[in-house]
Amino acid sequence: MSDAESVVGTAPSEPVSVQTAVRDADSSPLVRIRSLLPGLARAEQRVAKVVLEDPGHVARRSITEVALAANTSETTVTRFCKAVGVGGYPQLRIALAADTARTEARTTRNLGGEIGPDDDLAAVISKVSFADARAVEETAEQLEVATLQQVIEAVAGAGRVDVYGVGASAFVAADLQQKLHRIGRVCFAWSDTHIMLTSAAVLSPGDVAIGVSHTGATTDTVEALRVAREHGAITIAVTNFPRSPITEVSDHVLTTAARETTFRSGATASRIAQLTVIDCLFIGVAQRHMDASVNALDATRDAVGSHRLGVRPDGRRRPRETGK
Repeated sequence: MSDAESVVGTAPSEPVSVQTAVRDADSSPLVRIRSLLPGLARAEQRVAKVVLEDPGHVARRSITEVALAANTSETTVTRFCKAVGVGGYPQLRIALAADTARTEARTTRNLGGEIGPDDDLAAVISKVSFADARAVEETAEQLEVATLQQVIEAVAGAGRVDVYGVGASAFVAADLQQKLHRIGRVCFAWSDTHIMLTSAAVLSPGDVAIGVSHTGATTDTVEALRVAREHGAITIAVTNFPRSPITEVSDHVLTTAARETTFRSGATASRIAQLTVIDCLFIGVAQRHMDASVNALDATRDAVGSHRLGVRPDGRRRPRETGK
């Protein structure tokens, strides 16, 4: 499935731009495979796991070898290729080879993502920082610009924005609320199920509801978006999986690309990927009201200025204002 097809709602009528085409060509097939993995048939999931375990090796193997490794048929391998949007097995091999080359060009270190019990602290730091950096890079590579543009326009023109998220996603929702509030946008962030549903029930056409869920299967967030949509609000999902339940109740879907591994499920790489999307959304909205946003940021900075110690970043004290 292409990036454009992952968006629930009406596709933009404009032709695909050169920027979007280049972006699609540069995006990693592994990101797409990981995001679509939960929705694949079991046999196709086995093929996906073979590919994800060693993409460089699969790029050099025949379709028969991959089918045997996945304990399935060549037909299933072909179906898997079509399901993840690469057309056929030859195209998959080419995409994997190109992706492997890009990855090797980025780093000569094979840090991986799993943290073992024998890893020293230096190795932990390297693996965590590498995985977080990759989450940001891969999220940026596959983020659909046309969809983000539609979301920015909806939020910039909304009378009210409600953001829903529970667990680690609640912190991301609160971050967006704080950012939009600082530039004078009416925005609320909710993490309690009852309050989320209550807030969704009083939304109306012209309002926007945003649900943040890494898995896209968090019942509380999905239900809140469903209620918001029933009352006419534009609904937006921020999720790692474009075929997850939350997309069924969303008008627009913004996808992240985070890999959760040992000690990291739901709390680190996914949050950083979500914050990347949130920051892009916030900047886009601020640009639509540039003068008002700058004035609001200055005003809020001045309002809290007296609550900061008079120390400069270099550690020296700032000179006192004399009023002269």
